[in-house]
Amino acid sequence: MIYYQSENASLLCGDCLRLLSLLPDKSVNCCVTSPPYFGLRDYGVDGQIGLEQTPDEYVAKLVSVFREVKRVLRDDGTLWLNLGDSYAGSGKGSNPDGTPHPSRLLGKQGTNTGTVTGKNMPQKASAIGLKSKDLIGIPWRVAFALQQDGWYLRQDIIWHKPNPMPESVKDRCTKAHEYIFLLSKSPKYYFNNEAIKDPVKQDWGTRDRKNGKYHNEGSGLQPHSGLEKSYEKANKRSVWTVTTKPFKGAHFATFPPDLIEPCILAGCPKDGVVLDTFNGAGTVGVVVAKHSRRYLGIELNPEYCQITLNRWGVKDA
Repeated sequence: MIYYQSENASLLCGDCLRLLSLLPDKSVNCCVTSPPYFGLRDYGVDGQIGLEQTPDEYVAKLVSVFREVKRVLRDDGTLWLNLGDSYAGSGKGSNPDGTPHPSRLLGKQGTNTGTVTGKNMPQKASAIGLKSKDLIGIPWRVAFALQQDGWYLRQDIIWHKPNPMPESVKDRCTKAHEYIFLLSKSPKYYFNNEAIKDPVKQDWGTRDRKNGKYHNEGSGLQPHSGLEKSYEKANKRSVWTVTTKPFKGAHFATFPPDLIEPCILAGCPKDGVVLDTFNGAGTVGVVVAKHSRRYLGIELNPEYCQITLNRWGVKDA
């Protein structure tokens, strides 16, 4: 159903697979999204993704969703997919009120009692062929499955978190990164490299290396002429350092705007359409509005649809 629609933004509330099937072919420029992580949280909504009984079921569900995303993407479209990993749990322990303790969750990274809101949890490690404490490798399982399904897996980008959620672990390091995968529908796709270049620390200007000390006769190195122009910016690297930012309007993690911005600037031309199949609190839509693009969000949970509209400043929908 159309929950909200304006000239530059639309929000659809319902199951993403069903709603994606209603969208026309090749109607969006890029998709920037972050699905619910495997085993991390029960959002209390029927049909939610993330509480499948096994990693294979979770991966298969995401493949079916992004198969529809590929259909609605233009031929030069891209998918920017953020995913965190999960650890296999022992299946033991519970809170005083009887609800599962985070130690029972497969995806217990960075969790505490406040992040568990239901009892529909994935199976324990031994039931899915893993050992307790195994890192499941969810992001790469999904990435390789999408590659197998026809996507071009172009790059793994590391989201480095300088302020990660504390963990009381003593037998491994505290997790301080997640992945963003850049996938494309075709071998050639829209990518505005210039829009996301980083300033260099020092502009070295032009120089002539014809007589450099490493270009002596017999060295095997070929002399070359000086650079034709002065370079003040460099290609964006594949490690993005972005702090997490709390959003008091929601009791779940939200995308930091600084993480979304380069995806939109590089992946979508001005006046193009950015899709988020897991809208959440609508952060992608907020960033899209700042950069002269149009937004299409899909969200299963009506509560989060309302959070999005409140955040967008929409009073009557």
